[in-house]
Amino acid sequence: MKPKKIVVNDRMQQGYSYYRTAPEGKDFDPRFVPDLTPKQMLEMGVFGGKYMTDCRDEFPKSWFTGAKLSPKISDPKLNFFGIGASQPLREWRRKDWIHPDDPRGWFQWYCRYYSGRRMPEEDNRQIARWLAIRRHMAQIRHNCAPGDWSCRPRQRQALLHWAYDARRI
Repeated sequence: MKPKKIVVNDRMQQGYSYYRTAPEGKDFDPRFVPDLTPKQMLEMGVFGGKYMTDCRDEFPKSWFTGAKLSPKISDPKLNFFGIGASQPLREWRRKDWIHPDDPRGWFQWYCRYYSGRRMPEEDNRQIARWLAIRRHMAQIRHNCAPGDWSCRPRQRQALLHWAYDARRI
């Protein structure tokens, strides 16, 4: 695949560029097997619909067909489980979870990774964070009846934010 240069100009990044060197949705690290694609996540409802409203030009238009988006403010009712499950961006920054190349956090990294960007050191860090979130699945399995989506909806929504399909638990 010929590398493709992407130039980003949105509210959080001006003139940022990167290369897509892998085919979309392929050549993932073998440890990283997300249940959901970015398009599926946006359709289901994540991050109160606010996350991707100003950066559509960077990603395929098809990702936004049927996406639950809120252009002005985050609306937890748009989330699949109808509940807020995110910490504010300032908290993410305080905990040093934000990489300068992805100022919106993990989901931005995932969208860019899915699209073909590769940054080995950062990819390893984010995949390790993704793997660590699995502990929430174990807590749901331990405390909830199978298929009872009303049990621990905040945890389930948080799992969706990390591309785990919490409907399966």
